[in-house]
Amino acid sequence: QVQLVESGGGLVQAGDSLRLSCAASGLTFSNSGMGWFRQAPGKEREFVSGISWNGDTNYVDSVKVRFTISRDNAKNTVYLQMNSLKPADTADYFCAADSLGRNSRAINQYLYWGPGTQVIVSS
Repeated sequence: QVQLVESGGGLVQAGDSLRLSCAASGLTFSNSGMGWFRQAPGKEREFVSGISWNGDTNYVDSVKVRFTISRDNAKNTVYLQMNSLKPADTADYFCAADSLGRNSRAINQYLYWGPGTQVIVSS
């Protein structure tokens, strides 16, 4: 079955960097679109970034110049490099896969989800 496993979260200070990883198995990764979403306490899950099967990227405006999504098809892994972190970035971060290869912002277009990794940014 499809498994997505996130890693790389943690507790950091404002201005620091983190790199999240998501290792995928059980799917044709090179054909899949991959997305990162986040959910802060008491808030709805929101789109952060997506990368299509051919490398086209998509970002929410609030992270556009600070975060970079990338993928390594040889390792079946998608990354989210997060720089200049802010307390507002504090959330659980989830990796998701879209079997149609898109980099959509829509939650309902992602069929597979990981369990999430927690990011806490202190001020």
